Amino acid sequence: MKNNILNNFPKVNLSILPTPLMKLEHISKKYNANIYCKRDDLTGFAFGGNKTRKLDYLIADAINKKADTLIGVGAVQSNFCRMAAGAGIVNGLEVHLVLGGVKPDKSSANLLIDEMFDAKIHYVESTKWDDWENYGKNLEKELTASGKKVYYMPIGGSSAIGALGYVDAFYEILYDCGKYKINFDYIVHSSTSAGTQTGLIIGKKLTGWKGKIIGIGSAKNQEQLSEEIYKLANETGNFFNINIKYDDIIIDDKYIGEDYGVVTEKGKEAVELFARLEGIFLDYVYSGKAASGLIDYMEKNKFEKDSNILFIHTGGNVHLFKI
Repeated sequence: MKNNILNNFPKVNLSILPTPLMKLEHISKKYNANIYCKRDDLTGFAFGGNKTRKLDYLIADAINKKADTLIGVGAVQSNFCRMAAGAGIVNGLEVHLVLGGVKPDKSSANLLIDEMFDAKIHYVESTKWDDWENYGKNLEKELTASGKKVYYMPIGGSSAIGALGYVDAFYEILYDCGKYKINFDYIVHSSTSAGTQTGLIIGKKLTGWKGKIIGIGSAKNQEQLSEEIYKLANETGNFFNINIKYDDIIIDDKYIGEDYGVVTEKGKEAVELFARLEGIFLDYVYSGKAASGLIDYMEKNKFEKDSNILFIHTGGNVHLFKI
């Protein structure tokens, strides 16, 4: 539900919106809580997920700037790169993906879809995100020198333009609240590359919503991710003449496990719980870890009694088919 405040920003319509809001009846009963789920795994395009909301604005910006080539950056099984490849190809853009990690012997899950979209894939055999970004920036220079008009997208599409997707989503959540006559006290979601949480925080600031937005980290420690969100949120806030403070940012990094992309036992249990109680599929890297945090909070009574809690399912379930 696009708000007037975003009318000045071009947008394509890859995402099927609004996404459903549903109460998790069985999980709520199990934990004696009021848990709802915003189904952003059902945005539709290229198997869906939260990144289509960002791409709605990123692709429009690329087209507006007369780009003919996209660069997307992420891990070998990047959800963002999967959707970016599709978004580029259907809009007539050449797509280059910079994927961090070793090229597998057999493509599966997100990588298989990247190849089906005929994206040009560049592998960077490193686990460090800075290495992936540095390769991407050098590739941008090479392609520009060859005559291409390049639109570069950082990891997760988490630029100020990309973050607008979740400013838009925040207004959609408030629309849901009015439609279903419910007020949320908490929003819980997976937070990794800063863009989703930035957009939600900006939306909260613009609307004066009084609840708490809790980002469950799945890659970076609390200090690093908070700093990245602070920087991106203030850059995005410049569009609307608002400032964000560190106090506006809540990150919980206790559910990452050994490292980014490494399956945790509690994350695995959360994936199975959502599947068996609600028929909803999460993934092990992002939404599963976020759900493990949500469950832990309920088990430890960290939410006040009778609180209404919204869990944003950011997608990623294609990763379940990784072999």
